[in-house]
Amino acid sequence: MNFEKVVFGFFIVMALTLNFGFFVGDIDNPSHHHVYELAAAIFVNLVATILKFGDRSQVGAVLLATSLVADLQLFMAALVWGINAEMTPSIMASIVSLAGGAMLANIISVLLLAFEIVLLRR
Repeated sequence: MNFEKVVFGFFIVMALTLNFGFFVGDIDNPSHHHVYELAAAIFVNLVATILKFGDRSQVGAVLLATSLVADLQLFMAALVWGINAEMTPSIMASIVSLAGGAMLANIISVLLLAFEIVLLRR
């Protein structure tokens, strides 16, 4: 078993699960979406992005692109949260929608990783 691939897979899947955890709940209810969960999702997504820089294959390029999209979406969600002093339902819905876009990018990343594993020949 290759420990490097285990760590790589761990961070890709953890990025998706943290993102999903933040996303789940009423879209406009701030009590269903915690700021620290968003921060954790951003941190783990950044680590996953850094780990994807080493892969020089075409699949690696698409994995990196999906990770960069997720990072951008999560940064925008944090920015919207940070610049708004009063949390209204419409602002919370915007934050959760941005996190949903990041989650979609993370789902694509996990699917690509799974397809790459299935197609891997020994």
